[in-house]
Parts: sequence; structure tokens; C-alpha cells
Amino acid sequence: MIHSMTGYAARTLSDGNIHLHMELRSVNSRFLDLHFRVADDLAAFESSVREKLTRDLGRGKVECRLSFTLAEQGEGGELNPKKLAWLKAREAEIRAALPEALPLTVSDILRWPGAFTQEEGVDFTALEPAIARLTAETLDEFIASRAREGAKLALLIQGRGEQMRAIVAKVTPLIPAAQAAQSEKLRARLSDAVRDAGVNIDESRILQEVALFAARIDVDEELSRLATHLDELERILKTGGVVGKRLDFLMQEFNREANTLGSKAAVSEVTQAAMDLKLLIEQMREQVQNLE
Repeated sequence: MIHSMTGYAARTLSDGNIHLHMELRSVNSRFLDLHFRVADDLAAFESSVREKLTRDLGRGKVECRLSFTLAEQGEGGELNPKKLAWLKAREAEIRAALPEALPLTVSDILRWPGAFTQEEGVDFTALEPAIARLTAETLDEFIASRAREGAKLALLIQGRGEQMRAIVAKVTPLIPAAQAAQSEKLRARLSDAVRDAGVNIDESRILQEVALFAARIDVDEELSRLATHLDELERILKTGGVVGKRLDFLMQEFNREANTLGSKAAVSEVTQAAMDLKLLIEQMREQVQNLE
């Protein structure tokens, strides 16, 4: 199975009167880059969550948010004066640095972890099993979302590969006749030039020049390598796993062969084929950048 580096998941789990909430989202990155936004009272669990994410994820810039609310907030608890004073001081500092920042609202304060004194009696150390379960459930959902996105990207890449194979199959039979025609034109031009110049040159010398020209415009090797690379593309997509870096390298190989094909092109069919191949390769490369 192939996974995208883009994904999202959010889960809420209740443990007594505490509602734990975890959110995971990710975008592309060359490596696994984890960022955490964890409520202060849950900071002790960050290392265990980080360990699980590191174990199960390959690449991507991943943001993890872990917070909690109390089921009885606003009904039976008393506002925490210390937390209110802390919020007031922090708001003043932020608005001094960023005057355009919006002020805290009543709803913001009511939802803020620690805003109620009843939270001070919570035994957060007892939440370890619940945090572990929440992490596992959220991570499963997150990986599933990346797998769904990865499957779509794999189909797109496979489709572009099939189009490339069709181009190679179409142009390959045309090459021998086209090269023979170009070589014959060159031989005729050289013979005419020698005759017009009144120079006595052995026919074998002309044939040597024609042979050198034929070698320079021979694209059989490039077409063969493209076919081989397309086989490798299919194999990688079928095998699955962490394929992003392998496919990125393969895109470079595809591009190299297409560029060489274009530089050697002696007939319009080959030139057009090289241009079409480069367009498909670029489209594939853009999708490959999203794969884990």
C-alpha cells in the first residue's frame, strides 16, 4: 500500500468527566518532521505520543494537537483566578507586540484548559491508558486517510506511466525507417557536394560519415531504457510501502532519457514524442512529491 504525506484525523475520547481531543494533520516534507501543540497539563504524554508517531510514520511534516475539556465546565466549577490573571497578562503582552491581534472572548476563556478550579483536582497521571488509546485510534484514522490519498495518487501516476508506454510503443517502430531516410538524405547531399566541388573522395569515406551520423541519431538505447524504467515504475507501485524517494529518483532517470531522446531527434515524430514524454514526467513528478 502507498501512502500520501498529506492526511488529517481527529478523535475525541472521554475518560470520566474529561474529554481528550487529538488532531493530526500533515503536509509534504523530505523527512519526518513532528510538531506538537499540547495542553500544559498533558505535556508529560508528549514523549510517548512522539514515539508512536515516529514508529508508524515515514515522512511528512506532521502537526499533533492534544487538548482536553471537562464535561462540567461552566456548570459546577469555579473560575480559576490564577489562570485568569495569567491569561490577562499574556493577552497584554501579545497585543503590545501585535496590536492587530483579536482580544480573548468569554468563550475562549471558558474553553481554556485550567480556566476552572475543578481542573486542579484532576489526576492527569491516571490518563495514560486513555491517552495511549486515543493516540492509537487517531493514528489509525490518520494513516487510513493517507492511504486513501496515496491510492488516488498511485492511480494517477500509473495512468501517466501507461501513456508514456503508449508513446514509446508508437514511436519505436518508426525509428529504423526514419533513421534510414535521414542517413540516405545525408549520403545524397554529401555526394552532391563532393561532385559539385570537383573533389575526388572515396565513396567509403562518405559512408563512414553517414554511419557516424546514424549513430548520433540512434535512439534505440534511450527507448529501451525508458521501457525498463516503466517496468520499474509498475513494480514499485505494485510493491507499495515507502516509495516516495525511489520514485523521485526514477523521475530523474525518466527525464534524463527524454532529454537525450529530444537532443538526438532527427525526425519530427521523435521530437514530438520527447516533448509529450517530458510533459507526462513532470505531471508524475508533481504527484510523486506527495508520496511518503
